[in-house]
Amino acid sequence: MNPPKRKREAVHGWVILDKPYGMTSTQAVGKVRFLFNAGKAGHGGTLDPLASGLLPIALGEATKTVSYAMDGRKVYRFTACFGEERSTDDLEGEVTATSGRRPLQSEIESILPRFTGEIMQAPPAFSAIKVDGERAYDLARAGEPVELAERPVLIEALRLAGVPDNDHATFEVTCGKGTYIRSLARDMGRALGTAAHVSMLRRVAVGPFTETQMISLENLVELSHKAPGGDAIKGILLPIETVLDGIPALAIDQEQARRLKLGQPVLLRGANAPIAEDSVLVMSGGKPVGLGTVEQGSLKPKRLFNL
Repeated sequence: MNPPKRKREAVHGWVILDKPYGMTSTQAVGKVRFLFNAGKAGHGGTLDPLASGLLPIALGEATKTVSYAMDGRKVYRFTACFGEERSTDDLEGEVTATSGRRPLQSEIESILPRFTGEIMQAPPAFSAIKVDGERAYDLARAGEPVELAERPVLIEALRLAGVPDNDHATFEVTCGKGTYIRSLARDMGRALGTAAHVSMLRRVAVGPFTETQMISLENLVELSHKAPGGDAIKGILLPIETVLDGIPALAIDQEQARRLKLGQPVLLRGANAPIAEDSVLVMSGGKPVGLGTVEQGSLKPKRLFNL
């Protein structure tokens, strides 16, 4: 007989994982979910297998706030390797173009303003974007030609962090949703009259989450061994509302919270009561109730937490 399955626990909050190199984001979510024995799990923005760093993982009711992480700004550190373009725009792909030219540091610095602000960018052929209902990477792996249209992306800041040798340059970039660092390295290489791909990529921030909050998979496993499903591992969870740092909070009393959970609007009174807000974090007794919207001084539920 197979051993009985563990009953999933009601675990809610965020784990800020330092995703290891070589692991997919889906594998990382599955591992964290197993370690916490959580009922639901999801991540706040995919990291490629060959990328490492900050992967926000939502457990339980925190999965209802994943979009806020995905929409947040992101910070990456990456290394561009000059001399080769590759099919995947990173180390994984086949070489598709070569160049013997190596740019000077002054040349690299001179092009950075061209890649700062709102720019047009064509995503890599090996990406999860859908083409006629199929993932682009599936078509590319099948040998079919994939050409993805350019689209606008926002790069808030881009700086050269170092030039360790003639073949490599390291950068730090702060960017918005939908930006592909692999495409950025490829396009900068072309602008410099050479070929380039990403040889190292590490994410260090997503929305309000930073590298100081990250925990390695090894440390998570160690905490789970101390007491599986116990307080040791749960102690590293960040509250659901951590990702909602950028939206206004609104405190209501227990009776108002009860009515809101029944789907009923709550009339807000008082001089400081908001008249209109697209999205508010509703709190009661120091705990999150959910997300709401305020119209003409009336609070209406948008997404409630089942805590």
